[in-house]
Amino acid sequence: MDRLTRRLLEAPILPTLARMAVLNMAVMVVQTSVGLIETYFVAGLGTDALAGMALVFPVVMLVQMLSAGGVGGGIQSAVSRRLGAGRQAEAELLAWHAAALALSLGVTTSLLALPLGPSLYAAMGGTGGSLETATAYANVVFGGAILIWLFNALSAVIRGTGNMALPALVTCVGAVVLIPLSPALIFGWGPFPRLGVVGGGVAFAAYYAAGSAVFAAYLWSGRGVLRPRRRLPRLEWAPSREILRIGLLSGIASMTSNVTVIAATAFVGTAGSAAVAGYGTAARLEYLLVPLVFGLGSPIAALVGTALGAGHHARARCAALTGAVVAGLLTEAIGLGAALYPAGWLTLFGDDPAMLATGAAYLRLVGPFYGFFGFGLALYFAAQGAGRVGWPLAASLLRMSVALGGAGIASVLGLGLTGIFVALAAGFATMGLVNALTFATGRMFPTEPAPPAFVTPAPTGTAVRHRTRPPGRRPR
Repeated sequence: MDRLTRRLLEAPILPTLARMAVLNMAVMVVQTSVGLIETYFVAGLGTDALAGMALVFPVVMLVQMLSAGGVGGGIQSAVSRRLGAGRQAEAELLAWHAAALALSLGVTTSLLALPLGPSLYAAMGGTGGSLETATAYANVVFGGAILIWLFNALSAVIRGTGNMALPALVTCVGAVVLIPLSPALIFGWGPFPRLGVVGGGVAFAAYYAAGSAVFAAYLWSGRGVLRPRRRLPRLEWAPSREILRIGLLSGIASMTSNVTVIAATAFVGTAGSAAVAGYGTAARLEYLLVPLVFGLGSPIAALVGTALGAGHHARARCAALTGAVVAGLLTEAIGLGAALYPAGWLTLFGDDPAMLATGAAYLRLVGPFYGFFGFGLALYFAAQGAGRVGWPLAASLLRMSVALGGAGIASVLGLGLTGIFVALAAGFATMGLVNALTFATGRMFPTEPAPPAFVTPAPTGTAVRHRTRPPGRRPR
């Protein structure tokens, strides 16, 4: 067994989780900051440009969550559980299937987002200049959607081995390059053309292209835990099914969060473009919490998946609970800070009085409930590592139903933005409480010690079923 896998199975949980989470949090915070940095520079183009970015941002985050937290989570879970069970060959084959799935899902995203995007942005309240800005930016970003999917899929394979350092390094270095590149393309600094909001999209796509190339070179160089063959093997349905079994349900759970924000944006949009900009800007803090908890959640999933693959159920539950408590405390601190001083966040992106008033109302009412969101989301990642996301999916669907149902009722009753924001806060509380209850009652984790084997192609082209005996047991 390699050193990283043994550490996941034997090292003290809290120090191991902290060490991995610091690196992964850096990845997620920087990755989300890429969008925030672009928003900061685009704000210099005017309120219409800022509102246009607010319309596209939930959709971009939807693709990010589907590719990183959804299918990416399925990839990481499958890799970590097989390494924990000693099935090295199966884990290596998963790298090829992860890349193939990323390519196909990236093309599908472009085919859906490009023609349907303008109608969606208009339904969310986009008109005139804000709609034009949203469409122009989205055409560039979603035209290169394959790069987002490939980046997150290959990163998930690497994280599944317990290596959080390389994704952190690639992401941070890429952000350092992106910070000057984005405004240079937006405003036409130096030799670069002035592309406006489109320039931000070009820089965004270049960031993901370069990162994907680095991850691919590392994986197929044979320098990591996994050493997949350089020649494309015969791709089988079973490994892809193993990824999608978890990834699709996780993706639906990820979609509920974004659908909630998109629909809430439509409710808020009845109050005008300034209100959309205010809510969209404030809700970006919520989107920042997702990658922050993902920074904890990815190590939690790796610890849980590896422990369950090796049959260490008590260690898996301890890792899940430890991570959830830390995530809940961290997100609650952020929410309370934003509720007490909303201007500290909102004025980073503009000073329009109507925008500031809407954003402050959201943060004061919803911010104190961020702790429920962080706790519940961390348990979702733990269930993902265990290969069972049914209950977390139910919790996410309940959160969406409570939030949007309450927002609809508030709109009908004329309760205004206050009623909408109260409904959003109730949705957070619902998600956290349902996940906590299912974890406490023991319904979240499986009882089998290892995942079933799937058929993988042998070097000669014949199919071989890889089997491993339970740790510590000799053959009869």
